[in-house]
Amino acid sequence: MMANYTLEEKEGFIVFGLGTELKSDYRDFVGINKEKSDFWQSVSKDGRLDTLKAMATNDYIFAVNEAVNNKMMFYAGVMTEASAPASEGSRVIEFPKGEYLVVKGEANTNDELNIQLAGIAFGQALPEVNHFAYVGGPNATVVMGQRDGLVYGEMWIPVVRK
Repeated sequence: MMANYTLEEKEGFIVFGLGTELKSDYRDFVGINKEKSDFWQSVSKDGRLDTLKAMATNDYIFAVNEAVNNKMMFYAGVMTEASAPASEGSRVIEFPKGEYLVVKGEANTNDELNIQLAGIAFGQALPEVNHFAYVGGPNATVVMGQRDGLVYGEMWIPVVRK
């Protein structure tokens, strides 16, 4: 099955996120996904995600992966215009203007969507797109809404032409 992806030009944008450091080995997908799930559930339950949504310029919810100072960080975030007050564990994440690999999908939960899109993006799409490469920087799963009982969205990965 061909991965459902496109290459799109995007303007730069800012995501304000609440983060956690992932401690699992980067090859341990089960461990990483469990850490992401646990974090996502905790910010959803304790009200932090609602606080973020109140600052957002649109309805999108971002799950951002970023390497910061050699640590693997994972953020729940929203797109914001103004720079929000950074607090413990929060950060303003700048996504560059440029080309992005965009993978679309739908799943039962935000969590499943995140895992599914990352698997397709890094497992199928990037290996197939020979003339583009991911050179690092933040990447994100963007939950865009719900339809027919499913969550739908996209994964955005900044890429450069080889």
